[in-house]
Amino acid sequence: MALEVGIVGLPNSGKTTLFNALTHAGAEITAYASVTEKPNVGMATIADDRLGRLAALVGSQKVTPAAIRVVDVPGTGPQLLGNLRQVDALLAVVDGFSEGADPDGDLETLQLELLVADRDHVERRLERVEKQAKSGEPALRREVEELRRLLAHLESGSSLADWPDELPVELEPLTTKPVIAIVNGPAGVDCALEAELAELPDEEAAEFREGRRSALEEVVLRLKEALDLITFFTVGDKEARAWTLRRGQTALEAAESVHSDIARGFIRCEVIRWDDLLEHGSHAEAARHAKQRLEGKGYVVEDGDVLNVRFNV
Repeated sequence: MALEVGIVGLPNSGKTTLFNALTHAGAEITAYASVTEKPNVGMATIADDRLGRLAALVGSQKVTPAAIRVVDVPGTGPQLLGNLRQVDALLAVVDGFSEGADPDGDLETLQLELLVADRDHVERRLERVEKQAKSGEPALRREVEELRRLLAHLESGSSLADWPDELPVELEPLTTKPVIAIVNGPAGVDCALEAELAELPDEEAAEFREGRRSALEEVVLRLKEALDLITFFTVGDKEARAWTLRRGQTALEAAESVHSDIARGFIRCEVIRWDDLLEHGSHAEAARHAKQRLEGKGYVVEDGDVLNVRFNV
């Protein structure tokens, strides 16, 4: 399952423009939002030049970069922000181009909106669980007491990120997620320009940038750092593909991200470093030089590993 990031921003901040630049989705840009509007959803690819070099080495017919699922909600009310409870991180877009723009103030406002949305969410869940707890079920009565303490914590102006105890899994709070601020303007990311460049052929866009890295690549790198992601590869003649994992995850979890059947029938995993594979020219030659090894389910995958999982369905 792809990692997910949500985009939030005040009206006219440029958040949907950033969404279009990241995903090429062409979502309609509107000045005002309605709770009846559906979120915009698209995929943003993670550029990695190692993938193309590996694909060229083995002659892969298809090259598939790693991707992040991006969700852009059309507003900041509690109901709309509720669509982002399952994302892994938030991109907070703030206005840095208008006359009198106040990016820091806008970011504070957005953080307050997230706090209000969490308070509303806890309040609604408390109302529901209080009704269920009338049955006398001890677990429900305990949850009522915990939710009351959480609500008091939020009403004091604190966020759930400050909660000293473990939070109920069901809450999926917004204020505990990593927030990456994106200033839309000369001092940050020119979202309109990046959206225009995203529509050009890669060669033309690269020529315009004169060798400079895309601002969108910087955004994705900041996301990778915030989520502590690593990249691993699967390489064959049919397809070379990049995948993401959280740092510290295992070969079994890597197999699960490729396909549940592969994880279920996991036997062993062939592992080789991407640069060792390039240096020796093939898996067979790398193995002859003792650069390829077999690992079990618990092997902790490292950034740049090329994996080939042996499995039996």
